[in-house]
Amino acid sequence: MFTIVAGTGYTGRRVLERLPADEAVGLSRSPVDTSRTFHEVDFDAITALPIELPDRYAVLYTCPPGGDADDRLRRFLTLLSPAPARFVYISTTGVYGDCKGAVVTEESPVNPGNRMSKPRVVAEGLLHSWAAEKGCELVVLRSPGIYGPGRLGVERIREGDAYLDNADANPGNRIHADDLATCCLAAISEDTPSGIYNVGDGDHRTPTWFAEEVARQAGLPEPRKISWAEAEKEFSPMRLAFLSSSRIVDTTRMREVLGVTPRYANPEDGIKASL
Repeated sequence: MFTIVAGTGYTGRRVLERLPADEAVGLSRSPVDTSRTFHEVDFDAITALPIELPDRYAVLYTCPPGGDADDRLRRFLTLLSPAPARFVYISTTGVYGDCKGAVVTEESPVNPGNRMSKPRVVAEGLLHSWAAEKGCELVVLRSPGIYGPGRLGVERIREGDAYLDNADANPGNRIHADDLATCCLAAISEDTPSGIYNVGDGDHRTPTWFAEEVARQAGLPEPRKISWAEAEKEFSPMRLAFLSSSRIVDTTRMREVLGVTPRYANPEDGIKASL
């Protein structure tokens, strides 16, 4: 099925380049280094799409929210006529909020605790209503932190940024960018049931462990570690809020229904490939 990749940044470009060249187009607000077809658009000012929509197509939407009410997404949806057969939206596992380290599934209630996650809940609600009205199949991928080449935090480690002691750090949830792209491709397929999917590598070692492993593989000094009490004096309020939000994201549905087993289920392998 012909696919529009709305947002061809870090993840979107990977998906675009794995789709058949004659069955996909990318939309980006910045130039993209790719051999695939793409058009430069400003998602905050667009009034018409630069392509003619086919009768049957899918959309992968990777753009970040445009404000608390996500006017960026609302504007984009008004341009989709006819409506797509399938719409895939990349959300965040942050919608679950702080669960005190408990396991969350797709049935767990959303309770976003910060300004970055709240617009995602708004966007999900908007899409559920819009898709029901238009008869469009909707797939929501709730993603944790994305890592990969250029996104390992190497510079932070090299510059001596502090990390929480492992004893104070919460469980980690993450996914390699290539595995997220695989999830997106599976979600685009009409054989995949619509609905919400938590995605991730299934490894929950702490963010501090991850930084330590990056440093080890990159040949850097071990990251500086501090206690929570010290972090309250050194870290920004935003970083403290992020670090205090704790959950273990269950990805059973990703494996059993979406049909994706992460290539980098062990982040040690993902770090090695990214370096």
